[in-house]
Amino acid sequence: MTEPSPTGAATIDPGALLSERFERAIRAAFPDLQGSVSAMVTPSRQSEHGDFQSNAAMALGKRAGMKPRDVALKIIEKLDLSGIAEAPTEASIAGPGFINIRLKAELLSELLGRLDTPELGIEPPASPRTIVVDLCGVNLAKQMHVGHLRATVIGDAIARVFERLGWNVVRQSHVGDWGLPIAMVVQKLIELEDAGEDLSSIGLDDLNRIYRAAQGECKGETKALETIRTFNTGPKAEIEAELRVESASEALDRAKARLVSLQSGDERTAGVWKRIYDVTMRACLQTCARLHANVTDEHSAGESTYRGELAALVQDLVDRGIAEESDGALVVRVEGIKAPTLIRKSDGGFLYATTDIAGVRRRVQNLGGDVLVYCVDARQGLHFRQVFGAARRAGYTTKANGTEARLAHAAFGMVMGEDNTPLKTRSGENVKLTDLLDEAVQRAGVTVAEKNPDLAAEERAKIAEAVGIAAIKYTDLSGERAKDYVFSFDRMLAFEGNTGPYLLYAFVRTQGVVRKAREGGVTGWESSGLTIGEAQEKALALTLLRYPGVVRAVGEHLEPHRLCAYLYDLATAYSSFYENCPVLRGDDEAVRASRLRLCDLTGRVLSDGLRTLGLPVLERM
Repeated sequence: MTEPSPTGAATIDPGALLSERFERAIRAAFPDLQGSVSAMVTPSRQSEHGDFQSNAAMALGKRAGMKPRDVALKIIEKLDLSGIAEAPTEASIAGPGFINIRLKAELLSELLGRLDTPELGIEPPASPRTIVVDLCGVNLAKQMHVGHLRATVIGDAIARVFERLGWNVVRQSHVGDWGLPIAMVVQKLIELEDAGEDLSSIGLDDLNRIYRAAQGECKGETKALETIRTFNTGPKAEIEAELRVESASEALDRAKARLVSLQSGDERTAGVWKRIYDVTMRACLQTCARLHANVTDEHSAGESTYRGELAALVQDLVDRGIAEESDGALVVRVEGIKAPTLIRKSDGGFLYATTDIAGVRRRVQNLGGDVLVYCVDARQGLHFRQVFGAARRAGYTTKANGTEARLAHAAFGMVMGEDNTPLKTRSGENVKLTDLLDEAVQRAGVTVAEKNPDLAAEERAKIAEAVGIAAIKYTDLSGERAKDYVFSFDRMLAFEGNTGPYLLYAFVRTQGVVRKAREGGVTGWESSGLTIGEAQEKALALTLLRYPGVVRAVGEHLEPHRLCAYLYDLATAYSSFYENCPVLRGDDEAVRASRLRLCDLTGRVLSDGLRTLGLPVLERM
């Protein structure tokens, strides 16, 4: 009954099956038609007319030079729906050319049986490809803040989807752990130690404070000095400004000297750097774990790991005529992009683009990436176009077997406050991610306590943690990736509507029914036949059968919101089924067994989808 999809996997979605048959019929009816054709098959909005409808005739009318209704007649003459749906007739055509289709009664039972396997219709590929996902991306001596939320959550979700599809997945968390800003912090820590401060128990908040202090000390007020001199505000102000500029210059010189020590492997400098690295990564990875994001130390790809590759890479680009000099600097020109890609400054220093080009080369040539995905905010769009273009021109995206790796920037929008400006604290600083999670869990705990006052404190805390994290992650994932979204605790923590808590509750309801049946001694339903009779049963069945196709579509388009939308549809369909189709109260054992199996299958799909997105799942709430 099932037919192979373009990816080679079996198609069990009736909508996809119908689309394939319709597209064949359109080609047979209009063999001279140029360009692609679309079956335009959608679920019917009025179930009395059928289960699905095709609107293809409306779009083909102009191209074929015919009335849409006549186009529809020609399509159904060639349309073979044997084994899928009732044969369409002229009476199946509604209005100006809509073709209504009613599925065969036994089809849904058969397809659901094919879905009801441990794989849930998602078969692993015979030859798995490798995808490298760039995600998270933290900086030494800095707390993770709200700006890291999307890179971590979206990147992890995309990685999980490809793991679910059976690909080889390599995560890479780009860590900003090298360069002059880090040397400033190292120098400041050494100065504090030399002054007698005990830094053995230093934490990330301390490092963050020291980072800002070090940057402030190295930042000269040259513009202020120019203004003072221009407006002649007095010798005292000028002398004070000159002293600040001189002091900053000296601090910057010390930091630059410390960078040289770091690059040369000076033991003390390297030891302080390692301490900063360990403190930062320990805190950041704990936050990732709390977010249920699979980002561990083995996934870290620090800028420091590329430092030995950059000079040779630039020389390679020069030797092959790919890089050229421009005002003393080296650039790579990319077709279609006006601004060249700067890979070495006139003073010999390397740039982010240099490191990222080296990253492309490593991820394709060493890690074997067939697809590289970069989960970085949309403001970096030009940067990645330049890097990707330069890497392609250099041949770094061509694998040893001659195939070309696909490079994709999975760009995302910003997290906005309810005033529609980037989410910040009252003091104007980025909101710490741990503070955001703490508040979500605290608010969830209040709601859980109100709904279940008799819950033990330990159980309530466990539920609150899962609900709070699910609420934040689902809100981040459920909107179109490239768009900004407004952060609202009240909306995201609601147990109604398209929210994480609502989906968790839907799953818990499925488990409650199955658990009650087993506790009541109801057995044998796991292998029972599936009988789809009521409208709500059919709606739930049709929604369930979309699951494998939705997961594949998320992988194809790198858009987790498609899976979120599907899970919300499934939870809504299950709610309607739950309210209208009694499961345990009915007298007909066959119907009861079939409905129990539907509940169980719905729960497994919900659980699988939630875990694929990286959301925590609860058995009870």
